[in-house]
Amino acid sequence: MYTAKGKIDQHELVTQYLPQVRRQALALQVKLPPSIELDDLIQAGTLGLLEALGRFDASQGASFATFANQRIRGAMLDELRSRDWLPRSVRRHARAMDEAVHQLEQRFGRAPEEHEIAAELQMDIQDYRQLLIDTNNGQFLPFEELIQEGVEPGATNRPPDPSLTTLLNDEQRDRLAASIDALPEREKLMMALYYQEELNLKEIGAVLGVSESRVCQLHSQALSRLRARLHEAPPAGPTV
Repeated sequence: MYTAKGKIDQHELVTQYLPQVRRQALALQVKLPPSIELDDLIQAGTLGLLEALGRFDASQGASFATFANQRIRGAMLDELRSRDWLPRSVRRHARAMDEAVHQLEQRFGRAPEEHEIAAELQMDIQDYRQLLIDTNNGQFLPFEELIQEGVEPGATNRPPDPSLTTLLNDEQRDRLAASIDALPEREKLMMALYYQEELNLKEIGAVLGVSESRVCQLHSQALSRLRARLHEAPPAGPTV
């Protein structure tokens, strides 16, 4: 969209892309708790669109559509990151949970059971399950962002493009696929239903025959297992 003088018609582009802002907001809201308002995501995405208009450089080779969609989504994720929803104590316990899972996997050579993780943390099973719910309440970002950042919001070294293919190189993607495959079967199914089929918690609970709160616990526990595996040092290559 260009004016008679060959310049981008910003008003026309904003009008054209506002429906795309709403579509992206709706797609993201599916994976968020009800406390996140659709209007907040749309507002953030609109600001991202305006930023794209100001920063777009056609000489770089990328189309405006690609650039705008990245900035719209990036602005929505920035809005989510800006909400420091996890108290420090919960983040501390979440890191301890990741470490416990890692230690137990090294010790047993398998994915540890729930009661084993609780015992390693010196918690009873009910306190451990409450921790899973507490940590899951902060895990609103898309899966690939969670794996990249852990449970700490506002990481400063994240890449500008939030797509999985940009965040993870080939080796990391292979490790991610292997880590998902190593999850206990119910957690692996839950992850597929949530991130691939995009079912909500109630729908997943119906498939698994458990409550929504139990789905939250399984989600948090699965992410802890994945972080524990992905944050290990990769195996050394063959020596020469």
